Amino acid sequence: MAVTETTNEQVRVRVFGGPTALIEYGGLRFLTDPTFDAPGDYRQPGGLLTKTAPSAAAPADLGRIDVVLLSHDEHPDNLDNSGRAMLSDVPLTLTTTGAGQRLGNGARGLADWESIELDRPGGGTITVTGAPAIHGPGPREEVEPFTGQVVGFVLTGRDLPTVYVSGDNASLEAVREIAERFGPVDTAVLFAGAPRFPVLFEGAPIVLDSPQVVEAAEILGARRVVPVHYDSWAHFTEGRDELVAAFTDAGLVDRLDLGDLG
Repeated sequence: MAVTETTNEQVRVRVFGGPTALIEYGGLRFLTDPTFDAPGDYRQPGGLLTKTAPSAAAPADLGRIDVVLLSHDEHPDNLDNSGRAMLSDVPLTLTTTGAGQRLGNGARGLADWESIELDRPGGGTITVTGAPAIHGPGPREEVEPFTGQVVGFVLTGRDLPTVYVSGDNASLEAVREIAERFGPVDTAVLFAGAPRFPVLFEGAPIVLDSPQVVEAAEILGARRVVPVHYDSWAHFTEGRDELVAAFTDAGLVDRLDLGDLG
């Protein structure tokens, strides 16, 4: 698998497969949901997860990481063994409130709309705000007992564009709340792939499907959408082709950034 790299003004994004992307923003380097294990099987209470393709990079290839943005720690397709090991080498991991307690040193949980300010090299700050996310269809109180707690992130800073990282979110209502507070968004890193499990929610997607990714882009007013988490795992039911088709059908393919379009 090749590294997908995309640059838009002050935001550079490199995608390594699955949910793992490196975002260079305001002089800091943010890594989303680190997954670097080789292909293989993981047994989970809800069934078997199978990784089908290797990451395009190893932790040692990435250089300095200032912050890990970890949407949740309970599923190996978002934090695998190699990713968990690398957390000890990163100064700060921002994650759910529950994961912040479980992971310990270097991890801090963010509740919905809770913010932390990070110092930028050369002066100024970046604000990271926890954003609501629901890992399945329906209200949070009905979903979280089965799929766990998830958090998204919004990055903002003076004279910097707004960046949104969705995490494993299936709720367009959550996206509307984020748009009301922070829209329009310049770059939206949206988790996609429409993963489904017959034993969960009658097989409904537990993360956005491709038409919903388009709708999320419209709600956010996003100038650029960088999709992640739609490849490298067997439980994804939609991939690159479905994303391109959905954005093309909506007349928004110019917003979709896979690193090599156009």
